[in-house]
Amino acid sequence: MFHALINLREMTMLGLIVSLLIIGLIAGAIARLVVPGKQDLSILATIVLGIVGSFVGGFLGYLLFRSDRADGFFQPAGIFGSIIGSIIVLLLWIKFGDRSRTRA
Repeated sequence: MFHALINLREMTMLGLIVSLLIIGLIAGAIARLVVPGKQDLSILATIVLGIVGSFVGGFLGYLLFRSDRADGFFQPAGIFGSIIGSIIVLLLWIKFGDRSRTRA
């Protein structure tokens, strides 16, 4: 019984990590498509952009609607929030991030 419980926790954690990576890639890629201009980001940076955007979108959604994930992990509003959060993070990165490249 104890071994089955540990195995279930490991599978749940693995599913969460894979889900974060997939949603991060999708949200980051859509944000890069929506924001005009060229962004020099790798696939890994796009995934990180999407994951950070998911947290930003989730936080903004909580502030606006006072809802939580009690209705399930995957919700259309959560995916849209991830995309909106990724767009916000990308715009902030373009505006304030990596200023050393522009000071040549």
